[in-house]
Amino acid sequence: MRSPDIFRAASKGVTVNIMRSFLTMLGIIIGVGAVVLMSAVGQSMQGVILSQISSLGPKSMVIFPGQQEGGPNAVATGHDSLTFEDLRELEQLKSIESVAPIIFVPGITSYEKEEGSPQVLGVKETYFKNQNIFAATGRLLDESDDQGAKSVAVLGSDTVTKFFGSNDPLGKRIQVGDRHYTVVGTMKPIGSQFFQSADDRVILPFSVARDATGQKYLNMVTMQATDSFDIALEDVKELLRRRHGINNPKDDPKKDDFVVRTAAQASTILGSVTLGLTLFITTIATISLIVGGIGIMNIMLVSVSERTQEIGLRKALGATRQDILLQFLAEAVVLTVIGGIIGIVGGITFAWLLSFIVRHFLSTYLFAISPVATLIAFIMAFFTGLIFGINPARQAAALQPIEALRYE
Repeated sequence: MRSPDIFRAASKGVTVNIMRSFLTMLGIIIGVGAVVLMSAVGQSMQGVILSQISSLGPKSMVIFPGQQEGGPNAVATGHDSLTFEDLRELEQLKSIESVAPIIFVPGITSYEKEEGSPQVLGVKETYFKNQNIFAATGRLLDESDDQGAKSVAVLGSDTVTKFFGSNDPLGKRIQVGDRHYTVVGTMKPIGSQFFQSADDRVILPFSVARDATGQKYLNMVTMQATDSFDIALEDVKELLRRRHGINNPKDDPKKDDFVVRTAAQASTILGSVTLGLTLFITTIATISLIVGGIGIMNIMLVSVSERTQEIGLRKALGATRQDILLQFLAEAVVLTVIGGIIGIVGGITFAWLLSFIVRHFLSTYLFAISPVATLIAFIMAFFTGLIFGINPARQAAALQPIEALRYE
C-alpha cells in the first residue's frame, strides 16, 4: 500500500467518530497548548525584564539602605544607613564613574485643581546620565540648579499627561507639598525600572529636596562603574562596610545594613527564572502528553477490536502485515498531529488574549511566542502518536485473516 493510501485510510478511520477522536486528542491539545501558552508568557516576561535592565545600562548599580530594597520602609522609618558622608566617599572611588544620590520627597503634587501622587525625587545632574534619561522638551536639571537651590522641576511623560494633557507644561508652576516649582523640562518616556513606572515622576534639585524634607540620610544611590564592574562592586561594599563598622569577610548580605542591586544580578535572576519556567513547562508537557498518549493507545486498542472484521477483509484482499501496521500507526500519528495543531492555535490565542489584558497593567508586556518551544511541543506530540500507537498497530497487524473474518 502506498503512503498516500495509508494516510487516506488513517484519516478516514479518525473521522468516522469525530467526538471520540476529539476526546482522544484532548490530552494532546492540553499538553501542547500549555507548552505554547507558558512559553509565550515566559518570553513576554523576559522581554519586560530585559527592557528594564537595558534601560539602566550594563555597568549600573543601585544601593538601598537596610536589608531589603528601599530599606525597612526607609522613607517612613527614617533608616539612616546611607549618609551624606557615605556619599562623599563614594564619589572619591576611582572605580566609580558617576554617583547620583536620591531623596524621596513626600506630599501631594498638584497643578491648579488637578492633584496626583507621582514619585517625587530630589537628584543631582548625574542621575540622568546613570538612568539614561533624555529631555523631551525644555532641559534637564544641571549643577547650577542644585548649587543655587532653584525651585525648578522636570516632569516624566505620564505626569505631564495627567496634569497638562496636550498643553505645554514649560514655565508652569506645580505644587509639591507646600512648595511651588517651575517646570523647566520634561523627560522622554522610559517605561518601568524594577517594576516601577519611571515616567510618573517629578524630579527636583537635590539641595531643594534635602531642604524640603530635612533628611540627613539618602533613600538610594545610583552609580555607574568606570571600567571593571566587579572591582567597582567590591570597592563599594568594602567602603560601606568599613564606614559602618561591619565585619563581613564571607560577603554575607544578611550582615550588611545596605543592599546593592546590579543589572548583572538582574540578568542572573532572569536566567534562573527562565530555567525554572522551562522545567515547569517540560513537566506539564510530559504529564499531559503521557496522559494523552495513554488515551490514544486505549482508543486505538478499542478500534482494533471494533474493526477486526475490516482488518481480516483487508488481509484477505492482499493487504500485508506491514500495511495494517502502518495504517493503525498512521491513525495514531494523525490524531496527535491534529491535536498538536489545535493545541498550538489554542495556546497562541490564549497568549494573545492574556497579553491584551496584562498590557493595561504592565505597559511593557508585549505579545511574544517561542518558536523553539512551539516546535518542540509539536515534535513531542508527533512522537507520542508513534510511541503509544505501536502496541495497538502490532495487535492489528498480528490478526489472522480467517479468525478476523469470523470475529463478531
